[in-house]
Amino acid sequence: MNNSLLEIKNLTYKKNLRTILNDINLNVGYGKIVALLGENGAGKTTLIRIISGIAKNYRGNVAVNGQQDEEARKSQVSITDALKGFNESTKIDEIEFFYEKIYPDFDDHQFKELREFMKLSGDMKLRQLSKGMREKLEIALTLSRKVPLYLLDEPFSGIDPLARKRIINSILLWKDPKATMIISDHFVNEITTILDEVIVVKDKTIASHIAADDIRANGQSIEQYYESMYEDGGAE
Repeated sequence: MNNSLLEIKNLTYKKNLRTILNDINLNVGYGKIVALLGENGAGKTTLIRIISGIAKNYRGNVAVNGQQDEEARKSQVSITDALKGFNESTKIDEIEFFYEKIYPDFDDHQFKELREFMKLSGDMKLRQLSKGMREKLEIALTLSRKVPLYLLDEPFSGIDPLARKRIINSILLWKDPKATMIISDHFVNEITTILDEVIVVKDKTIASHIAADDIRANGQSIEQYYESMYEDGGAE
């Protein structure tokens, strides 16, 4: 347990009698940046929601930083679903105030720096934000909590390529060296330079969990490796 920040044993999750995830076993250490890859519908978002304590009624064991209880896990994890439940007329300043009150680990100083970096103003209302601006705000809120595990679920899909590159290159500055970040993303080639490990979800389970350096040592890009995982077995 000491070396594993995230430990999942024999996890199975069903919804409406349909198996979404089956027999997931996974160990992720401290201080890593990990890509969570898989086709649409592979179960990546479900896995992230289970780890964070949002999705329940699964079979198996999930522990984050030694905490197995869903509510206890929520204090160990920061996830990019920060804007759910807020009214469209809510200002960014009000969301920041809410986060300060709800999360003792929220770093107001870091949030202000991130908000500035993302070119967001505190008096902006949610209804004024484009998809990309909302995603920037979610990233800023997520990374302003001081937790051991960050879960970013498709965090860059609406952000323009230049801003996306700028944010990805700065992630290492905002993350505590001991904290781990799991990024579920379609822009594999854009996050490849910051990755330590790669997890591929396929056929409802973990098809691969490999060090990024091992992929590079074989002369493959991470994108090529990921694509070969589906070519070899055939996408289902």
